[in-house]
Amino acid sequence: QVQLEESGGGLVQAGGSLRLTCTASGNIFPPNVMGWYRQAPGNERELVANAFTGGVKKYADSVQGRFTITRENGLNTVFLQMSSLRPEDTAVYYCNYRSLTTLSDYWGKGTLVTVSS
Repeated sequence: QVQLEESGGGLVQAGGSLRLTCTASGNIFPPNVMGWYRQAPGNERELVANAFTGGVKKYADSVQGRFTITRENGLNTVFLQMSSLRPEDTAVYYCNYRSLTTLSDYWGKGTLVTVSS
């Protein structure tokens, strides 16, 4: 089992910044991928950004150039630095851990990010 603890959501004005943090604990083994998804009301959950243990990172087109994902493998922690936030970034952000060996997915409880115009 893997547990994910998220922090860092909140309310920010358009153009502002926030940083999300997610720490995984439990049965953590490489190779794996950790990242962030988000879900706005009425929308499906979508990938925001993820980072593989090998160093590859992937971003949604809508956040490219504005968001940066970093991970510290020794701490099993992933950060999402969000800048130039827009009202359309408003959503619940979920941390995800996926084992690339078993393909098991684990999810955090979610943290709300609200961007006011």
